[in-house]
Amino acid sequence: MKFFVDNNLPQALAHALNALSSPQNHSVIHLKDKFPQDTEDSVWIEALSKEGGWVVLTHDSLNKGIEREVLRQAGLIVFFLDKSWSNHKFWEKAYQLVRWWPRIMEQTSGIQGGAAFKVSWNFSGKGKFEQVKL
Repeated sequence: MKFFVDNNLPQALAHALNALSSPQNHSVIHLKDKFPQDTEDSVWIEALSKEGGWVVLTHDSLNKGIEREVLRQAGLIVFFLDKSWSNHKFWEKAYQLVRWWPRIMEQTSGIQGGAAFKVSWNFSGKGKFEQVKL
């Protein structure tokens, strides 16, 4: 699976997840690895949709306005970090995201077509996602 980390998360975090995911034959890239930093959301969403096979991780609220419609049509799997992630510093986010990462990879393996999920800050039990309607 190919994972795409939006520009609202650190590039270093995407590269670390890539290294951690490579034994499972997954790749993780950051927006700046593939597009100019100021690329509009609708542009990269459409590009990833045309390529196919991408899973998006974002801390943005793309589920509004034009981005919402573009996402709905794109057929991508999207994981939204909920608002509480913004209350934490880099190392705390890195720790939590690495904790969630096996569940995110597992969740994507059984999905065909588009789907959207919210990733809460707290990881408890088996790590459950809330499905988001686009």
